[in-house]
Amino acid sequence: MRQNVREAILYEALPDSRVRCNVCQWRCVIGPDKFGVCRVRQNMEGKLYLLSYALVSSAAVDPIEKKPLFHFFPGTECLSLGGWGCNFHCQDCQNWEIACTDVPPTASQVVSPEAAIELGRQHGSAGIAWTYNEPGIWLEYTLDSARLAKQNKLYTVYVTNGYSTPEALDAIGPYLDAWRVDIKGFSDTLYKNLAKISKWRGILDVAKRAKQKWGMHVEVVTNIIPTMNDDDEQLKGIASWIRSELGELTPWHVTRFYPRHHIRDLSPTPVATLERAIAIGHEAGLRFIYAGNIPGHSSENTTCYSCGKLVVRRRGYQTQVVGLEGSKCRFCGAELNFRT
Repeated sequence: MRQNVREAILYEALPDSRVRCNVCQWRCVIGPDKFGVCRVRQNMEGKLYLLSYALVSSAAVDPIEKKPLFHFFPGTECLSLGGWGCNFHCQDCQNWEIACTDVPPTASQVVSPEAAIELGRQHGSAGIAWTYNEPGIWLEYTLDSARLAKQNKLYTVYVTNGYSTPEALDAIGPYLDAWRVDIKGFSDTLYKNLAKISKWRGILDVAKRAKQKWGMHVEVVTNIIPTMNDDDEQLKGIASWIRSELGELTPWHVTRFYPRHHIRDLSPTPVATLERAIAIGHEAGLRFIYAGNIPGHSSENTTCYSCGKLVVRRRGYQTQVVGLEGSKCRFCGAELNFRT
């Protein structure tokens, strides 16, 4: 069997040589020779296999702020690895060339977990992030890589749509440090229209589990798309949920939409809309709301909510830590929820 093919670790055998995949919340029932929604998992003779183990579509050394993660080892760089496929079909996907694909191309780079660790070391990376496409569907590879990363004192990050099952989260939970999750909206209509997902509230449950059961650092991103998820009801819903279930110190990134993929008839999000989202977040009790894709906006900085002093200065991906002592404000001692 090819080196990029591995038997899946979370599936059930069903009658008539069918299988049920338990890696993501689709829980696909897959007939013989058929594929799951993600297109990288196939039933072969009654067993489920991942077809993209160690097949890398994209590799780069990025500032951690690009994920975006603002309260997690600020100013460091991480090795960022992307695979193939996705379990969502987002109309605004920025990486659709690698996410909206069938069987992974044979021209992929092959990067074993051991090679990934060595690559990170060569470039002086402080950690590894699985990103660009959905890492949850790459579970067997990211799990093997995360184990090695922790042995080598590298931090580990999922940049995820959050649709993993609780079982998948629990498999990688001991080895994963950060869960950077998209909450795309707060309505059935939004998730159906944007991502073709009907049961989306499990995303919230798994994000909460990542923090409470596994102690992961969690940050939330909402890409605000005009006419789709920019209404006050959805924004208030997201902000209130973050405040009540993840805590007031959880960073919320409200990012500017730009036309791409299948949504090209809308204009970029007005800055005023993002500033309204920031105000809604503060009204809900959140301490840290950041506007994304607007370099130079004042909300890029982290200011201590207690004493009002600048703690981390940012412009784009340029970061300067000026007032942190561990996870706290150096000036007044307030807890700011940083991992350093």
